[in-house]
Amino acid sequence: MNRVSSVVVRDGARRLCAAAVFVWLPLALFVTSNGGWSAAQVRVPSNVAWTQATLEAASNGDPFRGLLLARRCDHCHGSEGFSSDPAIPNLASMDKLTIWKQLDDFRSDKRTSLLMRAIASELSSQDSADLAAYYSMLPISPDPEDKRAFPQDSPVAANVAVAARLVTLGDGLRGIPPCQACHGPVGYVRGAPSLATQNGAYIRSQLEGFAGGLRTNDINMPMRSIATRLTEEEIQALADYYGAGLGMLPAGATQPK
Repeated sequence: MNRVSSVVVRDGARRLCAAAVFVWLPLALFVTSNGGWSAAQVRVPSNVAWTQATLEAASNGDPFRGLLLARRCDHCHGSEGFSSDPAIPNLASMDKLTIWKQLDDFRSDKRTSLLMRAIASELSSQDSADLAAYYSMLPISPDPEDKRAFPQDSPVAANVAVAARLVTLGDGLRGIPPCQACHGPVGYVRGAPSLATQNGAYIRSQLEGFAGGLRTNDINMPMRSIATRLTEEEIQALADYYGAGLGMLPAGATQPK
């Protein structure tokens, strides 16, 4: 190798090393400052694991004590578990495991809400179980004395048809299972709430949160995987369908009797 070639090779090597340092040093510093590769890449969605001990803790609440604790919840969730604001969830007759898990997720900041985190932080695991026991026992029958927002107005027929298909059949080509397989009435998954009496605006906000990464507390990511595959029109159709109470009708129903 002549002298000129040697100089060119050395200069090229120096440039390559400089480029490598420029690219990898900031990345290495970022990863190190965040506790290594695992901390930078992995976020645990929930501290809840459905072990036998956890199931017992969530299921053995005292509904009478829950009644007393629930008085602080009435302003937002209604005195009978039905909110007057369609953007706030109804809790009446909701599964115990669902309520207990969501309170734990709020408490650990796995589910983000400044208001609910402040409330849940004051509750013990037993308090959460007591509240879950109380709300799970509340009836869903109409009461003319309360100011519940549910059910909302019936949606247009086209949106009902779209939602009914997703609820009963899903969309296999896009990897979307039917809603009723996890949220009832066909099947229920631990921690997955019934949507039959849920408010439409709340459902829409949660689907948008899952799709946009603002809500990430679903174990094994089922809701994030599904929500990202839904179109905006489908999200609205599902929200309108459940919010109008159509989820309480037989599978595939497109209008109230």
